[in-house]
Amino acid sequence: MNAADQSPAPTEPSPEAAPRLEIHGSRQWVSWQAEQGISLGFSTYQAGKFFLVGLKPDGDLAIFERTFARCMGLAQAGDSVYLTSKFQIWRLNNVLEPGQRTAAGHDKVYVPNVAWVTGDVDAHDLGLNAQGVPIFVNTLFSCLATVSESSSFVPVWKPRFITALQPEDRCHLNGLAMEGGQARYVTAVARTDVFEGWREHRRDGGVVIDVPSHEVVCGGLSMPHSPRLHRGELYVLNSGTGEFGRIDRQAGRFEPIAFCPGYARGLALWGDYALIGLSKPRENKTFSGLALDQVLADKQISARCGVVVVDLRSGAMVHALSIEGVVSELYDVCVLPGVQRPSAIGLVNDEIHRTLRVGEHGEL
Repeated sequence: MNAADQSPAPTEPSPEAAPRLEIHGSRQWVSWQAEQGISLGFSTYQAGKFFLVGLKPDGDLAIFERTFARCMGLAQAGDSVYLTSKFQIWRLNNVLEPGQRTAAGHDKVYVPNVAWVTGDVDAHDLGLNAQGVPIFVNTLFSCLATVSESSSFVPVWKPRFITALQPEDRCHLNGLAMEGGQARYVTAVARTDVFEGWREHRRDGGVVIDVPSHEVVCGGLSMPHSPRLHRGELYVLNSGTGEFGRIDRQAGRFEPIAFCPGYARGLALWGDYALIGLSKPRENKTFSGLALDQVLADKQISARCGVVVVDLRSGAMVHALSIEGVVSELYDVCVLPGVQRPSAIGLVNDEIHRTLRVGEHGEL
């Protein structure tokens, strides 16, 4: 069944019921997702939800959501999903064995087994180093950091123009691209070194920085987010203009690939496709006054919320997952390869109390 033939998919029953929410795919979304053999996850800190999108046996979308306050950055590794939240970084581990399914037909059940308490540092993107330890963008302190068993965080890198680690969100460091288990590129809204100085440079102060060398590989961007490496190319979202594109690292130039009808944040690359999260701009100073406003007006369209799929070969937007209702902003998107119908255990109801998995017998 094509997504066009179905009514908007409701989220699966949840005790933390929210106001109206509708999620539906474009005509070929379901068939494309089935062909790719993937599910996806996306986060919304605006609504404090982590969503999983799979497929039911009858071809309908299978939407599952759980509450994690201010959840933002996502990373997938093996049978685990990592996410940043208001004051914790979570590792959610799948508890099902290969080939096992629940009574409801879920082939993955992600359980929040591990949490690192970071405090409210406005953690954005995250990745995993070569040892499988989270590296995250500590936006409040304008640095990259890792987790600790005895501290809120351990700083591991900061831009050269940041002279001190202070909780001042000086440059709005936000995006992180990993390569071979190492932090390789970051994005920042501006090269400013004062309390929230980036707010005065949202239109063209954005930069992509090479982490090992500290060099700016591209400047003049508008609120860039979500740098990602894929097949030797560096991709980024130029959020303030609504453009998805690649960075010519030799020329230091941003090359647009596609216009996104919304404030773009969250990027996952899969094969020949880019999955991009879109948000509706907020009515505040952070999102207003950007070039995106005028482009949308010129095209006579409104900003949308959802996930769009861009074909990297042609730059065409080929599929879209539209979101209406209580969710109006997304932050990150991740692909779950080989997963048909995922679910997750949350922390709000007593489901977490009853979910038990006994490990292999150990020794004293």
